[in-house]
Amino acid sequence: MSEGKKMTSSRRHHVKSLILSIAAAWLEQEATENIAAKEAYMAEKCAIPDLSGDQASLMEICKKLHQALDKVDEERYDAGGKVEKADKEIDDLKLKVVELAGVKKPALKKVRMSADSMLQALLGGKHKVTMDLRANLKQVKKEVKEEAGEAVGDWRKNIEDKADRKKMFETS
Repeated sequence: MSEGKKMTSSRRHHVKSLILSIAAAWLEQEATENIAAKEAYMAEKCAIPDLSGDQASLMEICKKLHQALDKVDEERYDAGGKVEKADKEIDDLKLKVVELAGVKKPALKKVRMSADSMLQALLGGKHKVTMDLRANLKQVKKEVKEEAGEAVGDWRKNIEDKADRKKMFETS
């Protein structure tokens, strides 16, 4: 046995199994108590109506049941309103706590990711298509200009070049 351990492993397993068996017994006892409490509540709140009698007495029983249903429905509605109000107050208090603490934005790190890896991270295993963003770009042909000395001397040639450029952008 080492210095740090105070129990052997067999002793530890034995104690653990005892604790688990006690906890299982407590859970079982709690479940039986819950069932008994439910049965007592149902016996108190929902008495079995006497259905023997003529039509008038049955109609009276139905009216009482409808009144009881209305009462329970009103209580449920009121409880729902209280819960909604409490939830709104909780949200407001959470916002106040955040405001008091001050919003601290973490320093974001710049990460280089390709479009494929970004889609893979967002969509998970669903992403099968690879995106080649450069494939959809328009091809542009570069014109080789004549020597700069000639264009400077002849101003008409320079204007014709500019007119060609203008036509090129207008047709696009």
